[in-house]
Amino acid sequence: MIGYYISLALRSLRSTPILSALMVAAIAVGVGASMTVLTLNYTMSKNALKHKDDVLFAVQLDGWDVNEAANTTNEIPWQLTYRDTQALLRSDIPTHQVAMHRYGFTVELEDSAIRPYTADIRVTTRDFFALFDVPFIYGGTWEQAADNSPSQVVIISKATNEKLFSGKNSVGETVILNSQPFTVIGVIDTWEPSPKVYDVNNSSFAKVESLFVPFGLHRKLEIYSWGNTNGWGNSGEGEGEGYEGFLQSESVWIQFWVELRDSEQKAEYENFLTAYIQGQKDQGRFERPLKFALSKPSEWLVLNEVLSDDNRILGWVSLAFLLVCVINAVALLLAKFLRKAPEAGVRRALGASRNAIFTQHLIESSTIGILGGIVGILLAFMGISGIRYLAMGQLDTVAKMDWIMVIAAIGLALIASLLAGLYPAWRISRTNPSIYLKTQ
Repeated sequence: MIGYYISLALRSLRSTPILSALMVAAIAVGVGASMTVLTLNYTMSKNALKHKDDVLFAVQLDGWDVNEAANTTNEIPWQLTYRDTQALLRSDIPTHQVAMHRYGFTVELEDSAIRPYTADIRVTTRDFFALFDVPFIYGGTWEQAADNSPSQVVIISKATNEKLFSGKNSVGETVILNSQPFTVIGVIDTWEPSPKVYDVNNSSFAKVESLFVPFGLHRKLEIYSWGNTNGWGNSGEGEGEGYEGFLQSESVWIQFWVELRDSEQKAEYENFLTAYIQGQKDQGRFERPLKFALSKPSEWLVLNEVLSDDNRILGWVSLAFLLVCVINAVALLLAKFLRKAPEAGVRRALGASRNAIFTQHLIESSTIGILGGIVGILLAFMGISGIRYLAMGQLDTVAKMDWIMVIAAIGLALIASLLAGLYPAWRISRTNPSIYLKTQ
């Protein structure tokens, strides 16, 4: 019976091509617009570290201006100072702990035809790769000593390995970074967490850095941050002048993460942070009330408003637009079905039940919804491609539709068409056959 109703629906659509096209277009435009926005929101709200959400924590310490809290969601600076970072790195409580920031080097090879280019680099500690589950193709990370003393070694991405060494095992090869020779000790596989949870301070959807160098190189190469560096009052003035003064200043520019396996380890680390802050207070620092934060990746994304309120509002606006399209489809379906009232009246007189008439017309509206969903998916792909073009590479990891969203688009179109078809199908199922029999 269902197959018969579908054939009736297709025959009905062919008999009124213009009206049918308008209904399909109404559903398609609504689905296309809403799925474009919902796809972006869906991708932005992902947590790439969901599998370790209970054991990873971003560390914040409140050493800000005593007169004014930091301008962040939880009123604690997002990042740490260099000397606080060094103090926390001396703790042996966390299973893994990572200090890091973004930087950039000029990359070249000796005696190579490859032209020098500027690359984004992550200056970090060795635990970065274990804590964030970064996969290696060749080699591995550096020794622990490289986090505190200069060691000119580098880990490169798979794409960089392809570019510089044609994809071969490049461990042991030399790369020139800012005119300094660095030895390649590892090559990581493709790794693109999106959003980039470990560093949402410098564009949540930027590409992962292509090279990684040890944290212990700061003093030798006078490495600053290519990301956000914030301070308050005269916090830029530290103990000493020049680069050493910067390292000892109250400027915050380093992100810090720890891995704590269980609640006991977390409680022990919280006691450690409390004792550290209290010790700094005794030395005249951390003048604000004792406060720190350990945020899970999911909490960190919310705190940093990776999916902003504007995006959420835009999502609701797109659904409201779909509702307007559905209302238009209701009017068009009602007009189409009422034109077929004599036919329905004759069928009722011949014994067709109201449920049969209702089901037949609901299937017809569902057919319109499926067609509208297919066209809507094409419109959504066009909309996402347009956003990717306008963003000029900034949203490449976000502006893409996966199979889940394709299925969601079909489902949304079906729901929209069923909602649009309920009232018209109910109206025509209530047709009084005697009225139309008299006119025959």
